[in-house]
Amino acid sequence: MKKTIASHNIGVLFWAQFFGTVSFLQPVITLFYMERGLDPGNIFIVMMFWSGAVLIGEVPTGVFADRFGPKVSFITGSTIKMLSIFILFFAKEPWVFFLYSALNGLSVTFFSGADEALVYESLKITGEQGAMDKAMGKIQSAGFISMIAAVLFGSYFAKDLQNHEFIILIALGLVFQFIELILLFFIRKPDVDIQYRENPFHQIGEGVQAIKKAPQLLVMFLNITLVFIPAGAVFSNFDQPFLTGAGLPVYMIGVIYSIAAFIAFAASRSIGWMTGKYSRIFLLNLTGAAAVGGLLLAVISGNNLLMALVSFFILRFVRAIRYPIYSQLSNDLIPSDVRATSISLLSILDSVFDLLIFGSFSIIAVYGLSKIFMACAVIACLGALLPIRRSRSTRSLSGVKIEK
Repeated sequence: MKKTIASHNIGVLFWAQFFGTVSFLQPVITLFYMERGLDPGNIFIVMMFWSGAVLIGEVPTGVFADRFGPKVSFITGSTIKMLSIFILFFAKEPWVFFLYSALNGLSVTFFSGADEALVYESLKITGEQGAMDKAMGKIQSAGFISMIAAVLFGSYFAKDLQNHEFIILIALGLVFQFIELILLFFIRKPDVDIQYRENPFHQIGEGVQAIKKAPQLLVMFLNITLVFIPAGAVFSNFDQPFLTGAGLPVYMIGVIYSIAAFIAFAASRSIGWMTGKYSRIFLLNLTGAAAVGGLLLAVISGNNLLMALVSFFILRFVRAIRYPIYSQLSNDLIPSDVRATSISLLSILDSVFDLLIFGSFSIIAVYGLSKIFMACAVIACLGALLPIRRSRSTRSLSGVKIEK
């Protein structure tokens, strides 16, 4: 089989994702926060610092990626991410956790948009841009593979929630982050004819115009983000106390996370098959409804462990499906020369909603998890109801025939 730049870059990103998403601390991260003195209100503030950093960093790093290329952007982001994880060794006061979260959020912005731009432009060289969702699903699946082993080890090793256990898990995570950094040096830049502007504000302006010319892109983005924030970001930060409160032992969290990771891996690898049988819009609507149902199930589950587990698995499955499909539809609408910048501009709006939702939830957190999950269900329902219009195929801003 001929080795293309797309297959090369997708392969590198797959393994970078594999090592970069290894977090032995992840299955007990919320419990780690609580053991270090944070309460639910503090945890929402930690999340707000992450989103605030994304809000501030998205456009500058998007321009940075468009001007200097994804390889430099990825390496910069990976280095900052390692620094943020290193801070956890010493994190005992809330402000240190806030600093960790801000740096970690900033690191993500160096990947946000640039990874999609790299994959899409690589695929365009051989006319395979229609396989964008399949490619992103493959890359995403790497994180699920690494999670299976990492969460099993992490939850078992830290079953007593002792400080020395947390320290060892943080150190092991840094080793894998370093491997990701090395792999990113092997990224190849697609040979596309893009003239980068000297004035970054002009580049931002063109990104804004690209979004204005495709209003369906903005509606689709709002649909995705208003479902993801409650069903992904909020729920995943509280699923550990949710599951343990329903009767699941700490050492079993890793087993449950691993099962969920395997399901998500299979779903990610099956996206090509799913979009071959069903329209992408139908799948987005179906998973949006499933997210609302999963959150409502979490509200009524109480101490019923079986219902809590069903809710957990539904929401993990939904997270695995929606992003790659959205990535295909959205990138078909964005021009090549401002792709990373445009995606970053949309992410700013995501960060604004993050801050509004996390800020509101930090106030209602004192009323317990059921109230938090009910609010999540309401927001996810509003997002899922935003219409993604169907129309006959047309040509996108980048000249690619698309399904809308």
